[in-house]
Parts: sequence; structure tokens; C-alpha cells
Amino acid sequence: MSRIMVVDDAAFMRMMLSNMLTKMGHEVVAEADNGKTALEMYKKHSPDVVTMDITMPHVNGIEAVKGIIGFDPKAKIVMVSAMGQKEMVIEAVKAGAKDFIVKPFKEDAVWKAIEQAMGS
Repeated sequence: MSRIMVVDDAAFMRMMLSNMLTKMGHEVVAEADNGKTALEMYKKHSPDVVTMDITMPHVNGIEAVKGIIGFDPKAKIVMVSAMGQKEMVIEAVKAGAKDFIVKPFKEDAVWKAIEQAMGS
């Protein structure tokens, strides 16, 4: 079981992903609705894995990845993207993200991405 932080500006997406992760046996220890809050919550909760939306207000997912990796180079972050954000996903991976999942979520893809991030 992993301790996971879910970051997405849409409350519905956070709830959907949190429910899916909980059903898989993981513990959702924190949630954030923007990149700035994500960095604060990461420092406070030290999750094993972070799921990070790319497009968010204030501080986007890529900037948040850079901030979290700057704080903890061993952080395990899985990007969450909508279709058509390939360039941003590549940028996020270059910034330190371990993997990505595409909305709408498929349970097996979420499971695989979390497992892969934990193994890296």
C-alpha cells in the first residue's frame, strides 16, 4: 500500500482518482487543487507517490513537479493529462515525473502507473 497525494484543480477528478486509488488499497494522504498547494502538502505529508494534473491555475503541474523534485529529488510523480497534451507530458517527464496517465482514467492504467512509479 502506498501513501498518495492527488493533485487536480477539478474536485470531481480528485474524488474519482482518490476513490479508485483507495479501492486499489492505497491511502490518499493529501489532496491539492493547484501546484502551489501541492508543494506545501508534499512537504507536510511526504507521500510515496503524487498524481499531478498538468493544467491548473496559479502554478501548473510542470512547475509543481520542478518544485517538488527541487525539494525532494527522489519524489515519485505520475502526471495526469488530457488527450493532446503530449508536449507537456514530455516536459513534465524531463522535469522529473516518472510516468503519466491519460484522462479519462482507466483503472488498469492507473494501477500500472502507480506500481511503475513505486518501483523506480
